[in-house]
Amino acid sequence: MHLSRLALLLTGCALTALASPAWSQEAPAVAPPPGSPPPASPGLVVAIDDEAAAPATPAVIPIPAEWSPVPADALGRSAYGLYLSGRLASIRGDSTLGAELLAQSQTLTPEQPVVSEEAFRSGLFAGELETLADLAPAVQGKPLLAEAGRLVMVVEGLNGGDAASSLAMLRSQPFTEPFTTIGHYILPAVAAAAGDWDVALAPVDAAPTDMNGLVLRHQRAGLLDSRRRFVEAEAEYRVITASPLGTRLFAVDYGRFLERQGRREEALALYEASLTGRTPDPEALTGRERVLERGAPPPVPTIAETAAVAVRMAAVQIGEQGERQLAAIYMRLADSLGPDDEMALRLAVSLAAVGQEEPAREAFRRVTPANPVVYAGAQFGLALSLQRDDRQPEALEAFRRADASTPGQMEVALKLAEQLSALGHFEEALAVLNRPSVNVAGQAPGIRYLRGATLERLGRLDEAENELWAALTAAPDEPTILNHLGYMWVDSGRRVEQGAEMLARAHAAQPENGNIQDSLGWAQFRQGQYDIAVETLEGAVNKEPANPEIVDHLGDAYWQVGRRREAEWQWNRVLTLEPDAERRAGVEQKLANGLTTAPPVSAGQS
Repeated sequence: MHLSRLALLLTGCALTALASPAWSQEAPAVAPPPGSPPPASPGLVVAIDDEAAAPATPAVIPIPAEWSPVPADALGRSAYGLYLSGRLASIRGDSTLGAELLAQSQTLTPEQPVVSEEAFRSGLFAGELETLADLAPAVQGKPLLAEAGRLVMVVEGLNGGDAASSLAMLRSQPFTEPFTTIGHYILPAVAAAAGDWDVALAPVDAAPTDMNGLVLRHQRAGLLDSRRRFVEAEAEYRVITASPLGTRLFAVDYGRFLERQGRREEALALYEASLTGRTPDPEALTGRERVLERGAPPPVPTIAETAAVAVRMAAVQIGEQGERQLAAIYMRLADSLGPDDEMALRLAVSLAAVGQEEPAREAFRRVTPANPVVYAGAQFGLALSLQRDDRQPEALEAFRRADASTPGQMEVALKLAEQLSALGHFEEALAVLNRPSVNVAGQAPGIRYLRGATLERLGRLDEAENELWAALTAAPDEPTILNHLGYMWVDSGRRVEQGAEMLARAHAAQPENGNIQDSLGWAQFRQGQYDIAVETLEGAVNKEPANPEIVDHLGDAYWQVGRRREAEWQWNRVLTLEPDAERRAGVEQKLANGLTTAPPVSAGQS
C-alpha cells in the first residue's frame, strides 16, 4: 500500500460527514464488520505466538432510524454541534481542542462511524492515547486507521504497565506498511517491559551502517546497560560510533554511558567532538558542562525512554520519505513515552510542519531553559509560529527570549532585527545589526540589506544608500535589493532614471510581485509617464488590493490622467485600509484640495 494513502485517510472526510444521512432522520447503511487480519509480513522477524489472541472484532451498533431526542450532553450541546465545532478546531490547527470535541460527539453517538473516524484522526495529532485506545475498535473497518489504532494500543500498554498485552499484539499480527519499521523498532523495548529478555536482547542482524541496524543496536545497548551487562553494551556503542551517521546520532548517549562508568575524560572527548562540525548536538553542551563541573552522571534510561528514542527515529525516517503527518503522529507517541525538552522541541517542529499550530506552540512552550540551545530553538520556533498567525508582538517577545538564550546565533539575531523593524523599533533593530558578532567583514548581503532598510526608515539616507549599494554589489540580481534601492532613489528623487532601470529588472525577475510592480509604476509616475503608470499600478493593486500605499499611488496616477472621480474613490479606499498616520493625513489633504505634484524628473535631473 502506498504511503500517500495514509495522508488521504488522515485528511478526514468532512464533506462526507456533513452529507451523511446519519445526521438526519434517515438510517444509512451500516458498514460490515472488519474482515480477518492480514497475513504476517515475511520481512518482520517476530516470533509468531499462535496462542496469542487477536483483538476481538467490535460489535456493530446499529444506527437508529430516528434520533429522538437529539443526542446532547449535560450542557445541552448537540452531537452534531460538537462534531462541527471539533472539525472547525482541527481545520484551524488546534487538534487538541478538536480531538476533545469530536470525542465528546462520538460518546453521544457511538454508532456513527464517521464521527468515530474523525475523532480518531484528530486524536492522533493531539496525542490523546487513552481516548484513541478506546476508539481503536471503532476504526477496524479502515485498514490504515486500524493499524494506527493497534500501534496506539501497543504504546498505551507500554505506558500503562501492560506491556504483556502489547507484546501479544505485536506477536499475533506484525504491522504492515507504512508501520512496519516502527513495529521493528518498538519490539525490543516492549519485550523488555514484558520481561521477555530473550527477545529484547536478541542480537541485531542488520548492518551497523544501515539506519535500521543503528537504531536497533542503540536500543540493545541501552537495554544491556539497564541489565548491567556493561561489556556487551559498550561493544554495541563502539560498533554504532564506528560510522559517521552513528556518531552523529548516538555519540552523546555513548558519552552518558561512559560517564556512568566513571570514564569522564573519554565522555568529555565525545561531547567536544559532537560540538564541532556543521550540526553540533545541543545535548553535548549539557554533557560537557556536567563533566567539567563534576556533576552526577545521568541515570540509565528507562525502558520507556529507550522506546521513545526508537519511535523518534522512526518518525525521522518516515518524515524523510515525505510523510510529515505520520512523522508528527510518531513524535506524539515518542513524547508520551519519554517527554523531555528535546522531545518537546522535535514534537513541536513536526506539528508545525503539518499546520497544527496551536498544539505546536503548546509543545514549544514546554521546553525549559535548562539547555540554552534547545530553549532558543523552541522560542525561535514559537516566534515563527506566532508570526504565521499574525501575532507579531508575541512573536517579538519569543525572538527576544531566543536571542537572550543564545546571543551568538546569527539567524536568531537577524530574525529579531527583522521583527523589531516590522514593529517600528528601528533604533533597537539597528543596534542588533551593528553588534560586533553581526557587523563583520564579509557579512551576507541580506544583513547589509536589512541594515540599509532600517537606516532608511530612520531617515539616514546616505548611510542607507551605502549599505544597500554594498548589498547589491554582492548580489546584483537580487530582486528584493533592486526593488528597495531603486524605489528609494526614485521616491527621494536622487537617481530616478537609474532607480527606474533597477525596478524594471526586479519586475522582470518577479512579475507576480505586487510590491515590486508598484515600485515600477511609481517610477513611471515620477518620470511623467502617467498613462503607463496607471496600467502598471492597476496591475499592482490587483495583486495587493489591501496595501494602502499601492492604492494611494493608483489614486495619484488616476488624478494625473484626469480620472478625478476614480482617484478620489481610491483615496477614500486608502482610509479603510488602516494606513499609518502620515499617509492618512496626506490622503485627507488630497481629498480636500486635490493633488499637487512636482514636475516630472527628467533624465538630466537623475
